[in-house]
Amino acid sequence: MRRICSHSPAETEAIGERLAGALQGNEVLALYGGMGMGKTAFVRGLARGLGVRGEVSSPTFALVHEYQGRVPLYHFDMYRVGSWDDLYSTGFFDYLDCGAVLVIEWSENIEAALPDGVIRITLEKGDGEQERTLTIEGMEADETFGN
Repeated sequence: MRRICSHSPAETEAIGERLAGALQGNEVLALYGGMGMGKTAFVRGLARGLGVRGEVSSPTFALVHEYQGRVPLYHFDMYRVGSWDDLYSTGFFDYLDCGAVLVIEWSENIEAALPDGVIRITLEKGDGEQERTLTIEGMEADETFGN
């Protein structure tokens, strides 16, 4: 487990961008944290680090956004998913093992469906207004972020 402090949305994006360098495809990143904790900022940086060009936004109403980079990135928003039927309708299970990086906002809503080996990233409010603490579990973050 690794804890990283961010002092701004730009730093949160930079953390996502740096983490992307350690990803090869077939990873599932489960994001946890309430509204305004920086989940989408983190994904913007992750996308940039994967070579995605263009705007990255929360897929709240579309449920999933697809981006092309050095590996495909599928960005899910599970905020409105409340049942297995809802989850199946997103096509989530069709995306597993497709060689892409899957990043899921509101992962707590689909906890039972997350695959083995998932990388869990929790974003929590820090002391300052824009400060966030990111906790990364399920990968060797020390190699990516130093000791």
